[in-house]
Amino acid sequence: MQQIDFQLRGDFIELNQLLKLAGVCDSGGAGKALVAEGLVSVDRQVESRKTAKIRAGQVVNLGDVQIRVLA
Repeated sequence: MQQIDFQLRGDFIELNQLLKLAGVCDSGGAGKALVAEGLVSVDRQVESRKTAKIRAGQVVNLGDVQIRVLA
């Protein structure tokens, strides 16, 4: 499993933007498509909201990639 630590700037980041900035997809639109397909989970729960607010301490999974969001 690949682990990515993402340093959060601000209170939150939208899920599709996190996927883009962490480098697991090419664009915010591609991130939205991954979420729509049910491939993304947040804190072990499948997330269907493309622009869900992701905050420090949460863990996002996509396939074998895990993104830890740090404050």
